[in-house]
Amino acid sequence: MQSNLEQNREHDKAEIRLMGLILTQAVSIGIAVGIFDAGLWLKLEDPTLNGVTYAMAAFAVQGLAYYLFKMFFQQGMDERARMALQERDRRNRYRSMEFTFERRRQDMELRLQERQLEAELDWMEKNPGKTPPWIESRMYGGSTGTVNFIPEETKSAAPLSLGLDFKEEDEPKRVRGPDGKFVKKEE
Repeated sequence: MQSNLEQNREHDKAEIRLMGLILTQAVSIGIAVGIFDAGLWLKLEDPTLNGVTYAMAAFAVQGLAYYLFKMFFQQGMDERARMALQERDRRNRYRSMEFTFERRRQDMELRLQERQLEAELDWMEKNPGKTPPWIESRMYGGSTGTVNFIPEETKSAAPLSLGLDFKEEDEPKRVRGPDGKFVKKEE
C-alpha cells in the first residue's frame, strides 16, 4: 500500500515537471516570437533564415530561463531534497534498530525459557518418579505462583472510621486563641 502511494506521488511529480517544461517552452517560444515580430532580432526576407533566427531566439530565451532557474531555485531544491533524503535514511535506520532490538529481545526470551525448561528437566532427572513442586503446588491448591489478593475477614465488628464520626465526643474540642494558635488545656 505504501509503495503504491509513493509510486503515485512520483508519477504526479513527473507530470508536474513535464507540465513545467511545456509551460517554459511555450513562454520561451512566445517571447521569441514577440522579439522576432517586434523586429528586435534579425528579420530577413528568406523564410529559412527567419526560421533559423526564430529557433536561435527561442533557444536563447530558454537558455536564459534555465540559467535563472539554476541560479535562483536549484540550490533550495537541492537542499530540500538532501534534507528529505537524510530524514528517510534516519527513519530507515530507526526501523532497522527497532527490528534488531525486537529480535534480540525475542532471542533473550527464548533463551530464558530454554534455561527454565533445562532446569525443570534437570530436576526431573535427579528426582525420578516425584511430582515437581511447581506442579504439586497447583494440584493441591498451595499457590498459583501469584499473590493471593483475597482479603482475610476482619475479626472486629466495629465500623471503620473514614475520618468523619457522627457520635458526640466526650472531650471538648480544642479551642483556638485570638492569634489562631491552639490554647493549652487547663488541668
